[in-house]
Amino acid sequence: MSTLFSKIYDPIMRPLEKMRMGNIRERLVSQQEGVILEVGSGTGANFSYYKNAEKVVAIEPDSSMRNQSFPKVKNAHVPVELVDASGEHLPFDDNTFDTAIGTLVLCTIPNPNRALQEIRRVCKPGAPILFLEHVRVDRPLLGRLQDWLTPFWKRLCDGCHLNRRTLDLIKQNGFRVERIDKYYKDIFLAVDARNEK
Repeated sequence: MSTLFSKIYDPIMRPLEKMRMGNIRERLVSQQEGVILEVGSGTGANFSYYKNAEKVVAIEPDSSMRNQSFPKVKNAHVPVELVDASGEHLPFDDNTFDTAIGTLVLCTIPNPNRALQEIRRVCKPGAPILFLEHVRVDRPLLGRLQDWLTPFWKRLCDGCHLNRRTLDLIKQNGFRVERIDKYYKDIFLAVDARNEK
């Protein structure tokens, strides 16, 4: 990830976070308990919302993003351990985590199928697997616009795919989807799933 993108990420996201995204993040993560894996923690936008976790193990492969998250680690209500790792290669034993959370990450991971299989491996059977992701919409005009913009957007936003069919990927990789909440004209989905092993 480029240092420039990581430096402008929080300022760009701040209006969205204040308008609604922060509330969505809080609903997704605040009640989760036990040892939690956060995949692609970025600048630590979720850290302040964890209230009941025993511990959060947050992986982030980009050193600039990790460095920006240090103040949020210090201010978190629960212990947060930052780990330099990618979603495709999680350095943890099988059945380690009680919950996994990913917010705005599967759009950027080069091999999301591999990452989802790794999440499945390291989480306990039946564990909640929670995502907040933007996805390709099924409306013809907007979907085609996402397809058209994606090559440019990937270069601008360090590999982010506007048109990834993330919900399909989640279902295809062994997770039972229990709830889907749609936001911003169905572009953003909050997905509550379970690890089916």
